[in-house]
Amino acid sequence: MELAALEKQLRTLQTESTTKIGAASSLADLEELGSSLLGKKGALTDLLRGIGSLSAEDRPKIGALANEVRTAIEAALESRRTVAGAAELSARIANETEDATTPGPLPAFGSLHPIPETISAIGQIMGSFGFTVAEGQEVEDDVTNFQLLNIPEDHPSRDLWDTLYLREPGRLLRTHTSPGQIRTMRAVEPPIRVILPGRCFRYEAVDASHGFEFHQVEGLLVDRGTTLADLKGILDELARGLFGPAARTRFRPGYYPFTEPSVAVDVSWGGSKDGWMTILGAGMVHPIVLENGGIDPETHQGFAFGLGVERIAMLRHGIPDLRALLENDLRMLRGLR
Repeated sequence: MELAALEKQLRTLQTESTTKIGAASSLADLEELGSSLLGKKGALTDLLRGIGSLSAEDRPKIGALANEVRTAIEAALESRRTVAGAAELSARIANETEDATTPGPLPAFGSLHPIPETISAIGQIMGSFGFTVAEGQEVEDDVTNFQLLNIPEDHPSRDLWDTLYLREPGRLLRTHTSPGQIRTMRAVEPPIRVILPGRCFRYEAVDASHGFEFHQVEGLLVDRGTTLADLKGILDELARGLFGPAARTRFRPGYYPFTEPSVAVDVSWGGSKDGWMTILGAGMVHPIVLENGGIDPETHQGFAFGLGVERIAMLRHGIPDLRALLENDLRMLRGLR
């Protein structure tokens, strides 16, 4: 290759390169250009491969010109990098700038577990009828849990309330919230309107509808002239409050040692696919239980009811298995309807 031709190619490469560099709009484009022009396989390197065909006296001239071209290209790259970098930084700052006065994102809100949510719903409904909420105790004595509720030691119904006993004689984990009836009547003068929510325990085989640990809400009303009609009216409204205005109730004869007469209460509503579902037991407080609570059954009457919170929660939220309520699975809790 002749000296003049190689010199012309180097000058042309310099001119074209500075033009391309000036048109580059980003740092990434400039890096690609720098590699294609000055890299090991770049355009300048390709041109210099022809230097071997020159005479010994011409080679220094081409070497000096090549250095001049390289320097010019590098200077153009650096200058354009400064401009493009500043432009990209300005755009990034503009895009990422946040107004410090703008309110931040709202935190995620949790929700009540179905069990306390159901207890709260029952409390609000009963509160509209003047009922207050009281707490019982989970560790009870045999006398209050059974005997004062008209369940003597040899009563066959105790088989249904088998529970967990403590080392201390006569002490056990309560099998129902009904002991709260005795403690309330002994502590409060009539008229009494109270609900007693709480956890209960029984010796049960655990399956989709039974557990050894569960929750109940006990309701108790004691006043003069209280009748079964009062009980029915209250429970009708409770069912409609829990399951909607289309809910209907059905009262069937039942048996509980601490109420007389006793009823089982079924409910049917728009979401019930199986017709009627039993949701609670209730009845007029047995005269013996009133006496054990320190109230004269000749002057005062009362009614009581007890419902299982888990069953109500399962019906309200469409939960098929009771055990899901105690597994702390957030996927189930987030998917509640």
